[in-house]
Amino acid sequence: LTVPWRWRCSPRRGGAGSPPAGQIRDTFLRFFQERYGHRRLPSAPVRPRGDPRLLFVNAGMNQFKPIFLGTVHPRSELAQYRRVVNSQKCVRAGGKHNDLEDVGRDTYHHTFFEMLGNWSFGDYFKEEACSMAWELLTEVYEIPRDRLYVTYFGGDPSLGLCADEECRDVWLHLGVPASHVLPFSLKDNFWEMGDTGPCGPCSEIHYDHVGGGRNAATLVNQGSPDVVEIWNLVFMQYSREVEGNLLPLPQHHVDTGMGLERLVTVLQNKRSNYDTDLFTPILDAIQKGCRGPRYQGLVGDADVGRVNMAYRVVADHVRALCVCITDGIYPGFSGAELVLRRILRRAVRFCSEVLHAPPGLLASLVPTVVEVLGDAYPELTKNADQIMDIINENELAFLSSLERGRRIIERTMQQMEPSTDFPAEVAWSLYGNLGFPLDLIDLMLEEKGIRLDSAAFNKLALEDAKRKAGGPQAGQQEGTNVPLDVHSLAQLQSNNVPATDDSPKYAYRLGQHGQYEFSPCQATVLMLYRDQSLQKEVGAGQRCGVILDRTNFYAEQGGQASDQGYMICLEQQDVLFPIESVHLCGGYVIHEVTAVETLRAGHQVQLFVDEARRLACMTNHTATHLLNFALRHVLGDNTEQRGSHVTAERLRFDFDTKSPMTVEQLQQVEQVVQDVIKRNEVVHIAEVPLTLARSVQGLRAMDEGYPDPVRIVSMGVPVESVLTCDSEAAMQTSVELCCGTHLLQTGAVEDLAIIGERQLVKGISRVIAVTGQQAKQAREVGNCLAVEVDSLSLRMQQRSTSIPEMQNLSKEVGQLTKVVASTAMPQWQRKGLQTVLKALQRTANTATRKLELQQAEEKAKRLLAKHCNQPVIIDTIPAESLSILMKVVNQLCDKSPGSSVLLLSPQASGEVLCACQVSKNCLPVFSAADWAMAVCTQMEGKAGGSPVVAKGSGNAKGMQRALTAALTFAQSKL
Repeated sequence: LTVPWRWRCSPRRGGAGSPPAGQIRDTFLRFFQERYGHRRLPSAPVRPRGDPRLLFVNAGMNQFKPIFLGTVHPRSELAQYRRVVNSQKCVRAGGKHNDLEDVGRDTYHHTFFEMLGNWSFGDYFKEEACSMAWELLTEVYEIPRDRLYVTYFGGDPSLGLCADEECRDVWLHLGVPASHVLPFSLKDNFWEMGDTGPCGPCSEIHYDHVGGGRNAATLVNQGSPDVVEIWNLVFMQYSREVEGNLLPLPQHHVDTGMGLERLVTVLQNKRSNYDTDLFTPILDAIQKGCRGPRYQGLVGDADVGRVNMAYRVVADHVRALCVCITDGIYPGFSGAELVLRRILRRAVRFCSEVLHAPPGLLASLVPTVVEVLGDAYPELTKNADQIMDIINENELAFLSSLERGRRIIERTMQQMEPSTDFPAEVAWSLYGNLGFPLDLIDLMLEEKGIRLDSAAFNKLALEDAKRKAGGPQAGQQEGTNVPLDVHSLAQLQSNNVPATDDSPKYAYRLGQHGQYEFSPCQATVLMLYRDQSLQKEVGAGQRCGVILDRTNFYAEQGGQASDQGYMICLEQQDVLFPIESVHLCGGYVIHEVTAVETLRAGHQVQLFVDEARRLACMTNHTATHLLNFALRHVLGDNTEQRGSHVTAERLRFDFDTKSPMTVEQLQQVEQVVQDVIKRNEVVHIAEVPLTLARSVQGLRAMDEGYPDPVRIVSMGVPVESVLTCDSEAAMQTSVELCCGTHLLQTGAVEDLAIIGERQLVKGISRVIAVTGQQAKQAREVGNCLAVEVDSLSLRMQQRSTSIPEMQNLSKEVGQLTKVVASTAMPQWQRKGLQTVLKALQRTANTATRKLELQQAEEKAKRLLAKHCNQPVIIDTIPAESLSILMKVVNQLCDKSPGSSVLLLSPQASGEVLCACQVSKNCLPVFSAADWAMAVCTQMEGKAGGSPVVAKGSGNAKGMQRALTAALTFAQSKL
């Protein structure tokens, strides 16, 4: 075959003329696009669209799942695809596929990588896929054939699967020597999307880095760095059912994936991905920025001081950061955002402590990453400045914590007994309060030759998860004695201990780049509270309440959850005292703390609020006010709040209502909130005398005890305007009395989605809502589920004449109904989809019954002709289910009222189904339940029913005995 020049890579292997990565990528895409008519698609974003089970897109096939699952909307663009090629951005960190902790330790693991892939959706299959792959590798990329080995599925007798000889023969026909065509088991060469769904055998292509004419077949799939897999061709030809059995797919698909980094390593004749031009420019920029020794590719013990590991970590992680931030994933505190935060902090730590680079090195690498990847992914170029700002901002936030954490580890090690594990309590404090990722703690301890007490750490994590799941009262330990008891409160007051000044909790502002800046707070320990008594001193390991003269921590009140964070003693700054919750009692703010060291009254402390948690609470509290206003606007002014609860994760709001909200009302409420968010209204807050506040028109009923003066929170309208005599401004916006912490502008809410709504009791409803990225993700998921339901509806309209197909559709409806009920999505959309799904379920059940009746009538007709109204009819027939078999029996008895009928139906699984009905003329002497039991007992099975009708099942080995027993039993009763 003559290959056009424009596809040929023509590498001079190992020389200066080795093809650059960009050309290798482009050659792959053009080969399939121009030579074999594939549609070239851009990469999907690494944030999965509508798949809450995935943190990141981790394979090229993610965006094509609806095609493989058969749920694609028939009129969508996706449904028109037949041959497709692309280079997909992928991230494997967190979740099932997690390479994060291995990155840097070797020369081939990555968090971000590019997956080259070509797909066929019901078009070509094994012969064409293998032929194209072989042509590209050997004739275009000119990889020596004797260095390539191919594998195929060797079969699995336990599943009744034969070896994929079709695939083997294709490779042999292409000229691959038999010694290079190798069979492997289910583990290596059978690909499955999940526990159920499309699956099939696969064929891998492996490359021998050593070559030289040797036979490396014994090293394939053995984990050898010399022989590596470069391409996987998956042939989807089966569907794994819920029961575990495999059924052939009506359409065959091809899904192939080849990691660009590995391919470039091969074509540039390197042994490490980091030695290719995908990484060398970044490594050079790191060396220039830190002014350290050049990268040498060393690993393990040869890498003294882990400098080379640091180069690899930083180079890999900055690529992942650039791609994720561009695609809308920012370092945060849950899900993919939390994983990205770990990646960033891991990179910052290696920059700072191993490479001794100045702050800002990580962000300075962004232009180099854009230069390497920008041509393939132009969106990187547009977002370079934003990426640098986000990296710098997060690096700055972590550097001070990193230094403090390092000192804590060193101090703890000095106090440890030899040969003991690092205490879990200290590690948990580093993790929870300073934001150290667990893998980073492990790494820092590993460098010092010690291990973490993992069992104890996991126990602390489990307790924390239980506490969060169970609410404020869950998981509290003994010795927790907040709020203050009445005697201790009286003692504080009689000793003239001043109430806590908690005004610093409101000391925050918007910074230059729009980020919230929280003012620091120093305080003095006034008293400690433990075992229902006030104490001047508490020992290490004891749990207590700490009363301070001032605090910037928000105590739980007004429906808003308390702040969390930590404090340090100024005289001992390398000891953290985690603050788990905060309570207000009689004007005193009690900080719930487990003392790490001795804590005394008089100690000077500095307080550190968990800013991300606080900001999330502020966002949700402001959103709660907007929601209250929107509900009154849509449902009427008589709608009164009955309770609310605000946490960092979500908000809950209870209110008066005559009936559950309609779909239209839910949509209208969300729209009102979004309008205020889009206007980015200023949140006005002021303290005013309580008597003046009572005069505000439209203010909700003040049935709570408010302090005097009281804080008024007004959205978009200055408090002075609201207080003006006869002003109706409060009727047009949200105005409430509130002691909570709020955003300074509504735009930071970003979005609000009501994801739950139900009636608590008659007349009171509760809604659950989320904001920001959670709301956006809920909408994405909802839209994807809407497409799936729409697709299912269209397929249902085509009305299959096959009972198994209709049953599968019914099963899909049931599964989708469960997903819609349990997934976080807009409630208005959930209600709409549930209505559609109920109708589809009825349609599917009706259609299945109709098809079963038609089939039963045909079978009954043939049996009636065969047995001619005999008093006893016993026979075997093929039937796809017990339901159909029972219908055949019913039809026979209807058409021949004097006949008693028993039918058996052997199944492919080895099971035998049994159904019978006794003529009413034979009752009560002849019982259907006894007849079925007598028959099924012969097949080592079970049966049950009534005197008139019964059913059961058994084993095929006893079927002949069962038929004999059926006749004998009937004759004995007639």
